[in-house]
Amino acid sequence: MPSHSLVQKYNVPGPRYTSYPTVPYWDSSNFSYESWMQSFKKSFRESNASEGISIYIHLPFCESLCTFCGCTKRITKNHTVEQPYLEAVLKEWQLYCHEMEEKPVIKEIHLGGGTPTFFAVKHLEDLINGILKTGIKAKDFEFSFEGHPNNTTKEHLQKLYDLGFRRVSFGVQDYSETVQKAIHRIQPFQNVAKVTLWAKEIGYTSVGHDLVFGLPFQTIEDVVDTIEKTRSLKPDRLAFYSYAHTPWIKGNGQRGYKDEDIPKDDEKRKLYEIGKALLHSNGYHEIGMDHFALATDSLYKASAAGKLHRNFMGYSHSKTQLMIGLGVSSISDSWYGFAQNVKDLDDYYQLLEWNQVPVNRGHILTKEDLIIRQHILNLMCRFETTWSRREESFPELPAVLEKLSEMQDDGLLLIEEDKLTITEAGKPFLRNACMAFDVRLQRSVPETQLFSMVI
Repeated sequence: MPSHSLVQKYNVPGPRYTSYPTVPYWDSSNFSYESWMQSFKKSFRESNASEGISIYIHLPFCESLCTFCGCTKRITKNHTVEQPYLEAVLKEWQLYCHEMEEKPVIKEIHLGGGTPTFFAVKHLEDLINGILKTGIKAKDFEFSFEGHPNNTTKEHLQKLYDLGFRRVSFGVQDYSETVQKAIHRIQPFQNVAKVTLWAKEIGYTSVGHDLVFGLPFQTIEDVVDTIEKTRSLKPDRLAFYSYAHTPWIKGNGQRGYKDEDIPKDDEKRKLYEIGKALLHSNGYHEIGMDHFALATDSLYKASAAGKLHRNFMGYSHSKTQLMIGLGVSSISDSWYGFAQNVKDLDDYYQLLEWNQVPVNRGHILTKEDLIIRQHILNLMCRFETTWSRREESFPELPAVLEKLSEMQDDGLLLIEEDKLTITEAGKPFLRNACMAFDVRLQRSVPETQLFSMVI
């Protein structure tokens, strides 16, 4: 377990690095709708035939507000919102297809939210069929979705399976009634057990659970109990990640409890270390940051083979250069650029009515950005990076290594002539190592807190 002094020393605000540059450091002055579409077309031409594309679809509706969540969502019990929204998503997809010179090869589809299982089975079926009728499924395609244990039906699971989905993740967070009440996410273990067993019975090859440590009122006993219950269901993979306390972000509901209700520093780190030890003892291998998988899962196999990938959808066992984000607030990634859709639902509908892809902001990566991005991706996916080739170096590399020398002295990483490796002791501080490479962050340290704490 990391010492008290190390936790105190390195527990600073930092990004989670689902992208580089991180969203607060996107350069809007050099971004335009036209520059994004040029970037998108270039990436599509380069990669569609060789590796296909990924599609992320944001389904923002939820029937109740989970106060730990920082995602873009719309709280409603009115299900008449479903069909107009999915029709808009399909129109956005058609606008992208109109810019493609050939049929897209669809390698990945991921339904996120919000609550994808808020939507009726028939509406989800129409959505997926609407996407697939204009594309070609890759031979090694992977379709996945996020399910809420309280409203995922067996019909949801069966229909999505019939459409090609083989991976599902269920948001669990914690089984403590006290914690669930604080985060407004009441879901008994029986609900999670039911949907997990249904998914396995139907034939899903990867069932995942999302667990969170550092939640309000959460204790060591809560984490142990949650992981023991999780062990009994034996999901194929787990996300065990740190609660990001960002109450300054408008509308995320995190002002429903006090700062002192939240575990901090050593107390929070103990929750992770004890949880991680329990996961290891039950056959789960640590994959990248905050993710664990059984040896039989595709995520572990990709990690062992050095082929793990990370993007705005999280970790993936396969890579696509181009990811198209559909739906309100979704982020697309062409490798050369990022583009985020508008967050307001009415604005989203209006732009689509004008036959415009509803992009609101973004960033076109510079040559330096592309080099730094690869280093951070290497660290996030393989716990190491190298600059043995000339094209992997950049002018500020010596300063970066100098900044990391203190972490080396603390036994958290090893710097060799042309290689850096995160040690086992350094894995909890992975985000700190990435921050040293983040030259945009180093050049302009924020005056106000933009990110959650790294520990």
